[in-house]
Amino acid sequence: MTSDTRTGALAPSAIQSPAKLGQRVREIRKARGWKLSDLAQRTGLAVSTISKMERNEISLTYDRFMALAQGLGLDVGELFDAGAEGFQRGAVSVTRAGKAPLHETRNYVYEMLGSDLAGKHMIPMAGTVRAHERADFADFVSHPGEEFLMLLEGTLEVHISGREMIALAAGDSMYFDSAMGHVYVSAGDRDARILVVCWKPGK
Repeated sequence: MTSDTRTGALAPSAIQSPAKLGQRVREIRKARGWKLSDLAQRTGLAVSTISKMERNEISLTYDRFMALAQGLGLDVGELFDAGAEGFQRGAVSVTRAGKAPLHETRNYVYEMLGSDLAGKHMIPMAGTVRAHERADFADFVSHPGEEFLMLLEGTLEVHISGREMIALAAGDSMYFDSAMGHVYVSAGDRDARILVVCWKPGK
């Protein structure tokens, strides 16, 4: 079982394998009787992008799966945990080491923390940065809100559109406006490990 958000009982997350985001989205879309074009209109994503994502041919970047969740009217946690329950006073969620749902892209591996709580004001994630060159990214990532980053292991370059690169060492952190285009690049020989917390403005 996931944590019981109504009683505050502690339990490890039920999801113990990488999240099948495409399959989950397809099931939600079809259950609502929506065509690909309907979901595209609601999310601002191209029909081809959604189709490829549903077939697990591509992985969405953070800004795109945030748009996907918003278009579906879901919390990000609900995309990764079908049993997610709404946050309310007294709620407690524990994500055991190695049990977080995963979302993998070419450049990042996101570990979705607290995914069994829907309606959170913050979106916490642990992550591995696979990118080792700025050129690994076709474009910057941006999304409304604010972002906190702490480097846990390795060395990291933070590239923000229109600004000089910021170098971080293990233990360093930063807080910034996530509407600015940004990407993270592992500067050392090994992949960097990060903790990220995003806040998205509510309605």
